[in-house]
Amino acid sequence: MHKELLLGSALLVGLASTAHADPEVTALSSSPIYGPETITVTATRTEQPIVLTGASVSVLTAEDLKTQQTMLLTDALKEVPSLVVVRNGGLGQPASISLRGAEAGQTVVLIDGVRVNDASTTDDSAAAALGDLLVNNIDRVEVLRGPQSTLYGSDAIGGIVNIVTKRGGDTLFGLDASAEAGSFGTFHASVAAHGSNNVVEYGAGLSFLTTAGTPAADVRNGNPENDGYTNFGATANVRVHLNDWLSADLRGYYTQGHDDFDDGFGGPPLYTVADSAANNTNELKVGYLGLNADLFGGRLHNRIALIGTEQGRIFYDSASDITHLNYQYFSSAARFEYQGTFDVDDATQIVFGAETQFSTFRNDNFGTFAFFSPPVIGGHDRLTGYYLQGQTTLFEALTLTGGVRLDDDDQFGTHTSYKINAAYQLFPWNTVLRANIGTGFKAPSLFQEFGPNSNPIDTLKPETATGWEAGFDTDLFDSPVRFSATYFDRTTSNQIAFQNCYTPADAPGCPSRVAVFGYYLNFDKTRGNGIELEVKAPIGDTLEASLQYTNMTSVNELSHLDLPRRPHDLASALVTWRPLDGTVLGFSVTYQGKRFNDAGNFTPLTSNTTVNLFGSYDLSDQWQLFGRIDNLFNDRTEEVTGYGVPGTGAFAGIRAAL
Repeated sequence: MHKELLLGSALLVGLASTAHADPEVTALSSSPIYGPETITVTATRTEQPIVLTGASVSVLTAEDLKTQQTMLLTDALKEVPSLVVVRNGGLGQPASISLRGAEAGQTVVLIDGVRVNDASTTDDSAAAALGDLLVNNIDRVEVLRGPQSTLYGSDAIGGIVNIVTKRGGDTLFGLDASAEAGSFGTFHASVAAHGSNNVVEYGAGLSFLTTAGTPAADVRNGNPENDGYTNFGATANVRVHLNDWLSADLRGYYTQGHDDFDDGFGGPPLYTVADSAANNTNELKVGYLGLNADLFGGRLHNRIALIGTEQGRIFYDSASDITHLNYQYFSSAARFEYQGTFDVDDATQIVFGAETQFSTFRNDNFGTFAFFSPPVIGGHDRLTGYYLQGQTTLFEALTLTGGVRLDDDDQFGTHTSYKINAAYQLFPWNTVLRANIGTGFKAPSLFQEFGPNSNPIDTLKPETATGWEAGFDTDLFDSPVRFSATYFDRTTSNQIAFQNCYTPADAPGCPSRVAVFGYYLNFDKTRGNGIELEVKAPIGDTLEASLQYTNMTSVNELSHLDLPRRPHDLASALVTWRPLDGTVLGFSVTYQGKRFNDAGNFTPLTSNTTVNLFGSYDLSDQWQLFGRIDNLFNDRTEEVTGYGVPGTGAFAGIRAAL
């Protein structure tokens, strides 16, 4: 392990020493291939033009979200290549994402750089947070695909979703507000302010949503009860410039969502989910306090941060219990981060850092649930990581990035990760060739380590993955049409699976886990591979179109069966037309191909297509009317067996920008 660290350090030093300064490199952010807006902070944890990263990054801008009138962030994520969104019903129901066929807990979700993955879930996923994430005061969303543990540590096997909120602006005070209403008894209002002067940059937002909802259990199976949802959210992002080289950051994020859901079961032979009075409350609190210092004439950038998160999920009135309060989960994380960025010259940069996180969880069970599981379960863990990355541009065209990381965990010990990226620009053809290889790992979740289904005979090891990709981006035939193609491949080992215990003889650990039906163990090996194709095409001065298609295979290499809810085919299209100044019309289409609902591939899910229409009209420079129709053709195909999908809905509202 120490040899790997020394070799990685030697590689980075070698890259830096052979670099050639190129003053034109800083102008590559306006490359005709990518456009001036495609700067990413996620790929290298510093601001970089995507053209230099050698990575697969999708950027959803505030304008994209506004044009499509996106209310739930997960709806916009469906248009990202290789990203699958699964939601157990309508608004407010838990939502999980899978990147390039990875498990839900194998993708890191960040809000302003802060992790919101929940340590109290079975797999460290961000399902509750994603279900409650409304679009308000968002500046952009970056989705980085492929293993990324070198910079982001545990859970970064599928990739990273980084939500960046808005801060600053050209004036001291700017205001964005909107209100809309529509089908299913829905009302949504939001307000956000942002601005800056010579000392302070700020952004803040409030949002409120209420809906009578639709049945979570599919109404076509005889479940008429609507499951309502209420959501309140707030966000703040402030930077204070203390002097020319020192600044302080204060960030906060809060959501509280309350939703009805269904956990009853129908009769034989299917026993599908059925109406119940079940409901739950989710709460997320995030706080960030940071200090930034630029030294040596601005060449050395330092960031120190203290971060705290708390999450709670409380469940009531389950069909499986007679008590009002059934069970509750709480998790917290206290995190310290240091990051340094040294600009060796105009073409070379070194990033290094250290971070440590102390995580806790607690699960309280009441009534019938306490019969199957202890009344109180809890645990804690500390994970500390150190990373080093170097990036340089050679011969004015080839950008190389290499990094290495060492993580040390209280439970499983140490783990080493690496990443190597390359991007080569063919300037005469406005083309970039790119490739990368890297590793990722996922520490066992606290629930898996300390919960009632913990492994009684062995310590769980981290899941590990190695992934690579190769692709290119080009302007077709020297036109404004941009075409991208990427092939990717990832293998994950030691993947944690659940060993069912129907009798004490089922497996070695079953004698002590029969009462809780099983335990977790490192068993599975999975693979995801495929190709991503993207086209972005301005058609004349008023029409824009973008298309993406993914063909991928996600399998369990031991059983040779498809992983559940991973379609082989994904596609989306977005067309926007501006026939007159201040008028926008458009439509979006998302498609998911056939897949299976379960790991045994017994229950197929048919393909589904969702078509949305949207339009807006500017009444003045400050006021805008907007409206949309969701699920135009009323496709009710289930994303999860037994759970319904909302039908056609119409919404309209007004927006102000002051």
